[in-house]
Amino acid sequence: MAYIKNISMFVRVYELGSMSAAARDQRTSPAVASSRISELEKHLGVRLFNRTTRALQPTENGKIFYIGARNILSAIASAEADIIDAERNPRGTVFIAAPLGVGRRFIAPFVPDFKAAYPQIEVRLRLSDRLVDITTEGLDVAFHMGPLADSSLKMRTISTCPRLLCAAPAYIAQRGNPADGDALIRDQHACLNLRYPGAQEFQWALQTKDGVKRYDVSGPFESDDGDVLTEWALQGHGIILKPVFEVAEPLRSGALIPVATATPPMETQLVCLYPPHKIKDTKVQLFVEFITERCKAEMERQTVGL
Repeated sequence: MAYIKNISMFVRVYELGSMSAAARDQRTSPAVASSRISELEKHLGVRLFNRTTRALQPTENGKIFYIGARNILSAIASAEADIIDAERNPRGTVFIAAPLGVGRRFIAPFVPDFKAAYPQIEVRLRLSDRLVDITTEGLDVAFHMGPLADSSLKMRTISTCPRLLCAAPAYIAQRGNPADGDALIRDQHACLNLRYPGAQEFQWALQTKDGVKRYDVSGPFESDDGDVLTEWALQGHGIILKPVFEVAEPLRSGALIPVATATPPMETQLVCLYPPHKIKDTKVQLFVEFITERCKAEMERQTVGL
């Protein structure tokens, strides 16, 4: 059992790239994590990581061992699943990632209900608007909005999400309501951008009479948190591009008003992604089924009439 724990720790250190991060993930101390890696290296007779004060990099032997280690852990998990009545008594941990707005509104509220229905399944939910790599970050499920780059993942479409440009009445009173995307650029409107490594939102793809056109917009503020952008827009600091569901309440109250309606943004899709081998994992299946149906229903309920 100790050897399996050492392998499990190695895999998490490899995937997270940090001894301390792996220790937190495994709910232990960095000292224990380091000790387990050292025991594994001693057993194998090779170094698995090159350690410096600033970085932790796998050696070539470490890269080779990682592939086998993942297979070992997967085989153990499969063997354990075979001796458990997975349908009646599912157990284990599901690692989830989701964008901030989606996670806060449509996933996190239903996690306690899922836990109540399946008390032996643990859920670890990570919310971030940055792009995530399901494989390297050791995730079971990721909710995603927008185009996909990795076609090897299994995908379940939850909903098509219309988007719009909007601003507060105070901003419109001061700067005017631009009629279209050209006016955004011509009149140098303040566009509040979602910006993180790999983000594309600083180019707004709008539908014009001549087809989709990309506008290089800019503004005084940007953030990697979409809800922060919404708050800035509500305070009158600029225009935001948002899925309708994220701004449904302020749209109804008049706190935000659609702008540039002659060139609306492209619709986007909310999807659920998971690695192909996870399709046979009962706890992942249960979570995906439970959450996606409720997420879709709640999204439709919040945006009805808009």
